[in-house]
Amino acid sequence: MELKSAVTALSALAHDGRLSVFRLLVQAGGEGVAAGEIARRLDVPPNTLSSNLNILSNAGLIGIRRE
Repeated sequence: MELKSAVTALSALAHDGRLSVFRLLVQAGGEGVAAGEIARRLDVPPNTLSSNLNILSNAGLIGIRRE
């Protein structure tokens, strides 16, 4: 992993809300979890969750699928 990529990934995870989302998604595995379900489980407002998902995605830590 390049230094810049590592710093970006660690920076994205250095927030308790984003770390919680990441942990939930890792536990879910490849099947994933719908955004609404993540918001419900973590009791997070949808706009905050959307921001956190975008940051995690931009850091290359998660993938986003629209269904």
